[in-house]
Amino acid sequence: MRASAFVYPWDVNGDPGAAARIAGLGVRQATLASAYHSTRALTPRHPRHRIVTALHAAVLYPPDAGRWQGRRLRPYAAGDWAPGDAYGEATEALAEAGLDVHTWVVLAHNSRMGEEFPDTSVVNAYGDRYPWAPCIAQPETRAYLTDLAVEAAVRPGAAGTELESLGWYGLPHLHAHDKTSGVALGDAGTYLMSLCFCPSCRDGYTQLGLDADQLASAVRRALEPVWRGETPAGGWEAVEKLLGGDLATATRAWRDSAARSLQTDVVAAVRAAAPGGFRILLHADPDSYHVGANAGVDPRHILAVADGVVVPCGGGSGLLTPFAAHAAEGNVLAANFPVVAGMGGSPGTLYEDATQAAGRGATELRLYHAGLASEEDLTLVEQALARLDRRRG
Repeated sequence: MRASAFVYPWDVNGDPGAAARIAGLGVRQATLASAYHSTRALTPRHPRHRIVTALHAAVLYPPDAGRWQGRRLRPYAAGDWAPGDAYGEATEALAEAGLDVHTWVVLAHNSRMGEEFPDTSVVNAYGDRYPWAPCIAQPETRAYLTDLAVEAAVRPGAAGTELESLGWYGLPHLHAHDKTSGVALGDAGTYLMSLCFCPSCRDGYTQLGLDADQLASAVRRALEPVWRGETPAGGWEAVEKLLGGDLATATRAWRDSAARSLQTDVVAAVRAAAPGGFRILLHADPDSYHVGANAGVDPRHILAVADGVVVPCGGGSGLLTPFAAHAAEGNVLAANFPVVAGMGGSPGTLYEDATQAAGRGATELRLYHAGLASEEDLTLVEQALARLDRRRG
């Protein structure tokens, strides 16, 4: 199974041994961030620094001024955490070490944009804005995301791209000093708290014959048992039970339509701009009502549009099954495993986990994250990949 490790430019640039060390793990590919959200990251082996603080979502290369001239929404340049063409510099080093490089592009996740342009954000049924979550139903936001995807995905030296957050973002969000877990929302509560009531979404509900104000009231009523401590059962059925089948179906129809059309348009735009053979994958969840970095998708649709998906497998490889049921020859099903033990990953079980994933249809592996992992973590990854190679041989 072809394996790729996620990496940031600041893991590579300024560290002469980084690229060779990543290649020495046994991976054939590096999935390198070219557009990324704000973060605070450990760099345990870098000779110049140990902590990198990316203050806001940014592109990690010089954006094309002509593309963005006169537009309100445009990508932010990185600060001193990724100066100049940090992506391009890291690409050269990784390629010299014998690795294929694919871009890693984070799209609908941008807190700075939400703070500067609050009207772009998801608004919940209580009127609270989520600045980290651009509403993907808004025409201006969709145009921005499409052009960002093209620019950040098709970088010099890249053989493909992996698009993260290409869909609805909602309430779940890793946030500084987060205090949102006091009530167990479950899938159903999370979905209801992620429904958007911005003007574009209100218009969308109206087109489906719903009154947006009445729908917002219904969502608030549906959440009352949750605030009292009644955790709804998992799955879509719990949403239908809380909100009612007809209303739940209508909200999902609107959201699925917005996400599906955006995913189709973005993939088509990237493909039109890319050279032949350029691979386009989406970080994806097979339940279309799910929100977050692994965007909810319709497996049949997305595998007909994109070249494949990157599927989160940290909790097991079960999410691969719906994609495997619709995969055609040539589709990539990449099982994504966290391998940083300090962040909940299990590098010591990678061989067994990868073997199980292969049995459920995985064709490739993704390893999160080569720059964040400890030496012990990386040693276990190297051993697991060597065992997989011997087994394949």
